[in-house]
Amino acid sequence: MTYVPPRRSDGTAQTRRPQQPWPKDRPFRILSIDGGGICGILPASVLAELEARYLDGRSIARHFDMIAGTSTGGIIALALAHGPTAREIRDVYVERGGNIFPPPSRIGKLVRLVRRGHRYVYERKPLEDELLRIFGETTFGEARSRLCIPAFEGFHGEPFLFKTPHHPAYRKDRFERMVKVALSSAAAPTYFEALPNNGYVMVDGGLWSNNPTMNALVDALSCFDLARSQVQVLSLGCGETSFKVDANKGSGGLLQWRGVIMAAMKAQSHNAIGQACLLLGKERVMRIDAPESPNPIEMDDYLRAKAELPLMARSLVEGAGREIRRDFLLDEAEPYVPCHTT
Repeated sequence: MTYVPPRRSDGTAQTRRPQQPWPKDRPFRILSIDGGGICGILPASVLAELEARYLDGRSIARHFDMIAGTSTGGIIALALAHGPTAREIRDVYVERGGNIFPPPSRIGKLVRLVRRGHRYVYERKPLEDELLRIFGETTFGEARSRLCIPAFEGFHGEPFLFKTPHHPAYRKDRFERMVKVALSSAAAPTYFEALPNNGYVMVDGGLWSNNPTMNALVDALSCFDLARSQVQVLSLGCGETSFKVDANKGSGGLLQWRGVIMAAMKAQSHNAIGQACLLLGKERVMRIDAPESPNPIEMDDYLRAKAELPLMARSLVEGAGREIRRDFLLDEAEPYVPCHTT
């Protein structure tokens, strides 16, 4: 008999969770990192710049009470919670990203485009090997920060959110390896094969939550006795994509709408930020992203991302660094203590 795993949603609480105490005089700071493939060089570089300018190179993770990340943002979030600094994470992306997304020749680009029409393009093993270099056999429950990492479960067809044991109700995910959580969140359709995991079929969390700001915000407000005025959010993007529905798209078919997935990711991200601003007020939500571009860097374009995004990050921190320092970096968060251990 084939094992059929239960739906993740079957374990959803039917009543509000008991809220854990949180000091009334202490803010709750959230770092949220979008998905975007190799363009994760941008948020990793922004965080590295902040560490270098304002923290004497110390890890920026110490200044946040919760970190959320989707896909490549999930990898960065997991790495920050594991121990490396943002500079070390950025260097892995810049120096070793070509192992995961090897630059193709002109003919190779055409071959990949054709191949994507009927199967995934990249083998998972190079990505898994790099993740093993970072995380080894470390479990999700050993994270040093509270984490929310979205994925999508394809067997039942529903959202799947990995959560560290920062609430007594969160028990299951702590036994999962960090490598498996990262691969689950980053299994981008057409780029990587879906990931089998104990009967589940894991696919990239960007399908439903490429910007996980609201996942983290809702989790924080439901788990802890917080006033909304205590919460502050720093949301980092991987670069804006220009997408408009012109007459050609408006009356077109699949060929005209081939960029619709990127458009959906962009719309979801804008909506997440808008909802967070409605709940907290715009003054408590800071969004840092590259300007919208008609020629965005593709999620697997390692050479462009490596050449352009560290410089873009430096420019973004030049403009917003002092404000980020004022709101997020003047004092460290209290050490995270999990409710359950592995």
